Amino acid sequence: MLERAELIDYLASGELPVTDWTVGTEYEKHVVDRSGAPLPYATPDDAPSIRGLLQALADHRGWAPVNEGANVIALKKSGASVSLEPGGQIELSGAPLATLSEMSRELDEHVADLHFLSESFGVRWIWSGLNPVAALDDIPWMPKERYGIMRRYLPTRGALAHYMMKTTATVQANLDFRDEADMGHKLRSGMALSSLVTALFANAPTGAPGLPDYPTNELHRSWRWRVWRDTDPDRCGLLKWVFDGALPTYERWVDYALDVPMFLLQRGDRIIDMSGRSFRTFAAQDDAEHESTLDDWELHLSTLFPDVRLKTYLELRSADCVPPRLIPGLPALWKGILYDDAALDAAWDLVKRWTYEERLEHREAACLHGLSAPVPGKRYDSGALAKELVSIARASLPAEESHLLDGLQAIASSGSTLADATLDWLHKGTRDTDEILAHYEGQ
Repeated sequence: MLERAELIDYLASGELPVTDWTVGTEYEKHVVDRSGAPLPYATPDDAPSIRGLLQALADHRGWAPVNEGANVIALKKSGASVSLEPGGQIELSGAPLATLSEMSRELDEHVADLHFLSESFGVRWIWSGLNPVAALDDIPWMPKERYGIMRRYLPTRGALAHYMMKTTATVQANLDFRDEADMGHKLRSGMALSSLVTALFANAPTGAPGLPDYPTNELHRSWRWRVWRDTDPDRCGLLKWVFDGALPTYERWVDYALDVPMFLLQRGDRIIDMSGRSFRTFAAQDDAEHESTLDDWELHLSTLFPDVRLKTYLELRSADCVPPRLIPGLPALWKGILYDDAALDAAWDLVKRWTYEERLEHREAACLHGLSAPVPGKRYDSGALAKELVSIARASLPAEESHLLDGLQAIASSGSTLADATLDWLHKGTRDTDEILAHYEGQ
């Protein structure tokens, strides 16, 4: 039987000296055929398929396949992995790297892999927080047992759960901490700033002609992040206790995670449905067949989806997927803020006076209005605050990395997000699917 102290120690095992800190970057993107149709996992002929793409990367680009039964579901190489999301989105989970220059090279190599697949199969890649050309029911499910459990369970918790799984894509940054207090400060600040980062990276518009008729009557700049509000309140969103005065601790995170319902266990090649049962109950009621292990705890932590997620490192999760030219800006932003104590304090000062209710209101406003969202208690909008946040990050980065923030600085200074540009373009005339795909490819 796992003891609570073991679960706390597991989180603490992630502590690293500053000299060993790294940054990891993960990014999903949608893939469609030439006509804009989402790809099925497999086809009976030579038509493009997700399995065909993964197998081609394994055969021709040096990636090692990971199978679930007869299906290739992921690839691994050099500390990185390519994984398959529920609606066929392809994710690159980058290796933890010491410099942002290394991260940029990793991104360039991944884009080269995708270009190889485009030339080989005629597929097109959409770097957007929301699939802009396919309705929910037109997107096939991927044959991954974990997703089958989520597909059945999550709609009992939130009406938009299937939209989250099949239609959305994100970019996130993973960062380290040196001790419990450092973790707590970073976790709290990351959550406090998450809605501002959502506004800055807004690239999931809805409500305009030519876009799918997703279930919303309003123009959204980031409907992807709005979807998370109605996916599963047990495991998503802002965590109120993070802002209750004291810095978050490993113990508080363990207590939170213990009471979140599980999805599954894995025993060898077997996936066991545990949906709805809390980890606390599972760990307290071991039986001979399913004795709880730290591997189970690690897997459970990966099924929690708050704005910032704690494992043995921190995952900052609030940004929509953006085109490759802007992706380095996310890890650069978070590295600049979280890896310098003075910058961390300055960034926290921007938002520390907001009440929890104001944080929720800003989160909703950011989804709707992007950088035009009003700042709680102020006369100016979020664009001004985002500009200040980017400046704080830039000041703490070395010269060879600070230029990666140029694209974000331009967005913050203009107050116009990628979603605003798309909505403006869509309202200027009727756009067909090919034009919409070309628009996203040219962002």
